[in-house]
Amino acid sequence: MEYKQTRQGYADALIELGHENDKVLVMDADVAKATLTEQFEAVFPDRFFNCGVQEQNMLSAAAGLALEGFIPFASTFGVFATCRAGDQMRSSIAYPKLNVKIGVTHCGISTGGDGASHQSNEDIGMARTLPNMTVIVPGDYEESRLATHAAAKMKGPVYLRFGRDKYPVVPELHGSFEIGKSKLIREGHDITIITTGIMVSEGLQAADQLKEKGHSARVVHMHTVKPLDEAAIISAAKETKGIVTAEEHSILGGLGEAVAGVVGENHPCPVQRVGVMDTFGESGQSQELLDLYGLRAKDIVARALKILT
Repeated sequence: MEYKQTRQGYADALIELGHENDKVLVMDADVAKATLTEQFEAVFPDRFFNCGVQEQNMLSAAAGLALEGFIPFASTFGVFATCRAGDQMRSSIAYPKLNVKIGVTHCGISTGGDGASHQSNEDIGMARTLPNMTVIVPGDYEESRLATHAAAKMKGPVYLRFGRDKYPVVPELHGSFEIGKSKLIREGHDITIITTGIMVSEGLQAADQLKEKGHSARVVHMHTVKPLDEAAIISAAKETKGIVTAEEHSILGGLGEAVAGVVGENHPCPVQRVGVMDTFGESGQSQELLDLYGLRAKDIVARALKILT
């Protein structure tokens, strides 16, 4: 299995967009080596702005640039964009519905050794509650590249979420990308697994493990957490016995609660959530932390069996 960084997909797409559109600008909060936006700076030094360790000012400046007709991609770690600069994201970008793209890396428990201070397991919940904000969580390198292109094309604020580590390449995600439209990547009639972000590979493995136990699992990849593809969720609720959601994020405020809300209002069915429990993370190797916090295929299977048995 091939592994690549989702943040590299972001960086590569930014360079491609830079060649296509001279209105594309990239901003960073002094972490360009980590977000990989330094690669854009190397090609387009006049269209790259290091704002220093001033995330609030960076988002405010991005808002001003958007008002002047530019397409700014403001880049930092997820925890800093949402927790430190949440006011600017809300009042300066989301409220006036400005064309700012917030590209964040080092999200989720797999941020690893930096520990709880840098592991943004709450950011999807924070971003998706903001009116006008589109929230995209790609599953692998190529989908990250496609998502960045799609974000540049749409008008309005976008929160793009990427990880730090190398994650499995999932060919089923490639070829096209439509904001707000999920991808059915495995047919099934007994249970539905809905994934977002890097959990897509674990979802597919879980489907294989359930097949060995005699259960047919549908796998739906929800790369856009807002707006949700409600039609796909309602179909899953009607056509299978229940839904298991899987996200590298807290079970509070993220994909799981969003899916449960749609199900509860339209076609109630059992929903089980796989994600980080209501806790902060700790330092460790990314793969060790995915094991420790229950973000593996076996954990998805265990939740599915609660519905099926």
